[in-house]
Amino acid sequence: MKKIAVLADYLEPSHHALIDSTAARCGFAVDYYPDCRVPAELAGTYEVVHGMPKPGDLKTFTGMKWFCGSFAGVDAYLDDALYPSPEVMLSNSSGAYGVTIAEHLIMVTLMLLRHADTYLHHADAHRWGPVMPMRSIIGSTITVLGTGDIGTEFARRAKAMGAKEIRGVRRTKKAADPAFDGVYTHAELDSLLPDTDILVMALPSTADTVGILSRGRIALLPETAYVVNVGRGTAIDQSALVEALNAGKLAGAALDVFEKEPIPAGDPVWDAKNLLITPHISGQMSLGYTRDKNVALFCEDLENYAAGRPLKRYVDRKIGY
Repeated sequence: MKKIAVLADYLEPSHHALIDSTAARCGFAVDYYPDCRVPAELAGTYEVVHGMPKPGDLKTFTGMKWFCGSFAGVDAYLDDALYPSPEVMLSNSSGAYGVTIAEHLIMVTLMLLRHADTYLHHADAHRWGPVMPMRSIIGSTITVLGTGDIGTEFARRAKAMGAKEIRGVRRTKKAADPAFDGVYTHAELDSLLPDTDILVMALPSTADTVGILSRGRIALLPETAYVVNVGRGTAIDQSALVEALNAGKLAGAALDVFEKEPIPAGDPVWDAKNLLITPHISGQMSLGYTRDKNVALFCEDLENYAAGRPLKRYVDRKIGY
């Protein structure tokens, strides 16, 4: 019987039951490795691998035909040289993380608009802080870089909270969710930045997105703008952003991703003014819904794979998505 290796430490009994029943219908047996360590003598027996192995371990799966990552961002898994054969298909779990990351985006955006970080500092020092002027999502013009699952889930929530206008920015000018009032291309980004109140970034790391928020583009944003990034740290000129924050050229920022992770000791980003830092936790498997969705998406594509249909979350390694 054909075999599947599942490398995941977050699975519950209900997840095992769903994977096992789907695999059985598709003619597969499943082995689970919660520590992500597959014995060398067994690695070559698996046709399908699901989870988050170390990129360098992929070559050991010599019989692998399909690798399904349990994550959305696949930049660390794009090199053909990582695989035992360039014919191995790659897919991701895009669609599992939109809810949890959108909720994170709403949380940090409100924290910025309502000075939550300042009030928390006052409370830590046992001080009764002064009332400060606040802003709202209501009436805000929001530019969202990335109109996929994450950007769309955020746009829906921001629209429901009264945003004045939400502009989606993507690589090509295709139709997007109705939550976006307009869709623009990367080439049109410069024209959108000068009247942006909140810039939300939810981009994968590709040749098109590295450095997309450059020093020049940061300068196009108004001093009252906020920048929020949950995509990849490579999308922002981080030193230029820190300089703009410290000089009062931006109202604030919230970053969940950085050029180097963990952030090195002594990095100027630690002391940047009006910056909310979270340690790349907007996604992950911390939310039960995310874990359930992740397993369901894998099982859906397992059915597709077994039937010879295209994978819904297939990733072209040459272009990165």
